[in-house]
Amino acid sequence: MYSNFRDRSLASQSSFEKFGRKGKRELFLDRMDQVVPWSELFALVEPHYPKAGNGRQPVGLAIMLRTYFLQQWFNLSDPGMEEAFYDSPALRRFAGVDLGVAAAPDETTILRFRHLLEKHELCGQMLVTVNLYLESKGIRISTGTIVDATIPSSARSILSRRSELAG
Repeated sequence: MYSNFRDRSLASQSSFEKFGRKGKRELFLDRMDQVVPWSELFALVEPHYPKAGNGRQPVGLAIMLRTYFLQQWFNLSDPGMEEAFYDSPALRRFAGVDLGVAAAPDETTILRFRHLLEKHELCGQMLVTVNLYLESKGIRISTGTIVDATIPSSARSILSRRSELAG
C-alpha cells in the first residue's frame, strides 16, 4: 500500500549520526514531499502500473513516481538516477528506497516506468495535476540545477592573486 512505502530497515536509518544538518537538496525534498499531491498522482498512474504476478515483482509505484520526479528536478538520466540512489541518502529517503531491503531501481526499470507514463500520456496529466495543486497553494517552482560541489581555485590563479597583492 502507498502509505507504507516509508517503512525502513535499521540499515537505512540515520539516527546513529550524532551531528548533521540538512543541506539545500534535502530541504528542497522535504518541501516537495509536503506540497506535491502524491496521492492524486498515485491514483492517476496506478491503473496502468503492472500488478504483481508470477514473474519479477514490480518496484513499488510510490518509489517509481518519486524517482521520476527526482529525475525531472535534478536533470538525471536513467543511469544517473540509479547511481544517485547509491550516492545520496537524501534521495533514497525521499523516494523510499531502502538498501537494507532491496536494491535501488536500476536504469532499465526507470526507463520502463518513463515509457509506461509516455505510452499512457500520463506525463502531461501529472504536470497539470501538480501545477494546479501548487498554484492553489501559491507555490511556483522554477527550473534550475542544485550543485553540491565547489570548484577549487587553480594554483595558477592563487599565484596570480598573490603577485597582484604583493605588487
